[in-house]
Amino acid sequence: MNITGIITEYNPFHNGHLYHLTEAKKATNSDGVICIMSGNFVQRGGPAIVDKWKRTEMALESGVDLVLELPTFYAVSSAELFSKGAISILNSLGVVDNLYFGSECGDVDQLYKIAKILTTNNDSFNSILKSNLKEGISFAKAREKSLIHFSKDDSIQEVISSSNNILGIEYIKAIISEKSNIKPYTLKREGNKYNDTSLAKVFSSATSIRKALLTNIDSLEALNNVMPSSSINILKDSLNTGYNFSFDEDLYQYLRYKISTNCVNFNNLYEISEGLDKKILKEILDSISYEDLIFRIKSKRYTYTKISRLLTQIFIGFDNFNLNKDTITHYNYGRILGFNSRGREILSSIKKTSSIPLITKVHKHTNNPLLELDILSTKAYSILNKNLNPKSDYLKGPIIK
Repeated sequence: MNITGIITEYNPFHNGHLYHLTEAKKATNSDGVICIMSGNFVQRGGPAIVDKWKRTEMALESGVDLVLELPTFYAVSSAELFSKGAISILNSLGVVDNLYFGSECGDVDQLYKIAKILTTNNDSFNSILKSNLKEGISFAKAREKSLIHFSKDDSIQEVISSSNNILGIEYIKAIISEKSNIKPYTLKREGNKYNDTSLAKVFSSATSIRKALLTNIDSLEALNNVMPSSSINILKDSLNTGYNFSFDEDLYQYLRYKISTNCVNFNNLYEISEGLDKKILKEILDSISYEDLIFRIKSKRYTYTKISRLLTQIFIGFDNFNLNKDTITHYNYGRILGFNSRGREILSSIKKTSSIPLITKVHKHTNNPLLELDILSTKAYSILNKNLNPKSDYLKGPIIK
């Protein structure tokens, strides 16, 4: 079988995702699609609007064949770690031939060229990067400046300043590092940009959809033009059973308590550096909201997204684990969230080729810190949503369509 992998969050599943999925099948002439999806929390920081099982159902209803969970450690990490984890798992399954992702530029050759520079241990480039980092700017900004200087190509700036291009570069970097035979393809994004907050006619960003649900939670009709009916029906059914949607601001009071009462082991948070812990401890007492807290902490070096991600790690309890980001892939697994009949066939093939364990049922004594963090993240998410059982990872099996 010719299998295509896609790396997603589906927060929530909308028309842009459906278009991407349809084009993935066409462009790669695939016999099946495996989606590796963030769980209950997402890469930009904050909770997913609905839990991973509801988003799995949305994916299966719209034509994904097999949904695997991207472990929380990767899902709430930098673009580099997010991509490294996802590609490592997809590659380890032994059946994935293609990777299909969206990007602002739509040019996989240009993204590959940049990824190649970044994966080659070039003394000249590393020297330029080191010099730029001394300016006190973020790593992403320093890398952007270094690439422009090194390549002597000003057009690179537009490419590497766009969020989906950056992810695409990181995917290709991970493919190169893994020495994987997975072939990358990219689709030029249509409609709203990733961070646009207003609804468009057909292709709206997930950000704008979440904002619409936050400001007028009872009016799902406004989303009829921008989401598949199956996704809207899942949201409607959720509301009808008393299920509440989750938003970034919901984290704030719990974070305020946890941080101000010194319940956080900052030494176990790998993204903490250079007094950032002291800044968080100071600003939590003066802040009045989640967004206000982030703006008080962010700086030229620490971006809004990085701080949001760090606060989400604190909320989940990353500090309960001393995880090494350089060796964490040794604990990888394929957690099956759902599949259809074609997905069942794909799973049969994976069982013959996979170099990592497949998980359909979670047991209480896992002895795997990566999986234990997933279980903890569901417990944390259940604080935000009273309708989600904190033991759901033990109780729920894969969704079968």
